[in-house]
Amino acid sequence: MTTISLDWMQSPEIVVGKTEHHRLTVVALTHVGERGHADLLLYELDRARIIPDAMVPADVVRIGSIVRYAPVPGVERIAKLVIPDDAAGSEGYSLAVTSEHGAALLGTRPGQQMSWLDRHGEMQRLRIIAVVNDDPDDDPGPLAA
Repeated sequence: MTTISLDWMQSPEIVVGKTEHHRLTVVALTHVGERGHADLLLYELDRARIIPDAMVPADVVRIGSIVRYAPVPGVERIAKLVIPDDAAGSEGYSLAVTSEHGAALLGTRPGQQMSWLDRHGEMQRLRIIAVVNDDPDDDPGPLAA
């Protein structure tokens, strides 16, 4: 079981869109008890500020985001945040939202740092460097063909 840090200054406010919050709550509850960190995801969803989908800032980590982040200390990584079933066969590029790093990244923005205590009582930290999300307004649609 993952233990959450009691140092609230280390955990920035996170935001999640209403539709995604509902979807991820179902995902987390479905994966409780399996290998992973669904309890950390449930905690993050519980403390998140839920906002209307249209108001989620463009640089917030959400499902489908490509995130450049670094464990502190550690080597910089790039991953796409996905639902666990979508992570299979992705050769390490995809990061399930029910994983420890996936749950910690959800709802964060570049420049923030997330911290928590892992299963062994060790402090873990991630620094969010950059976030790229698809912009539906940039989709040229069927006329582009």
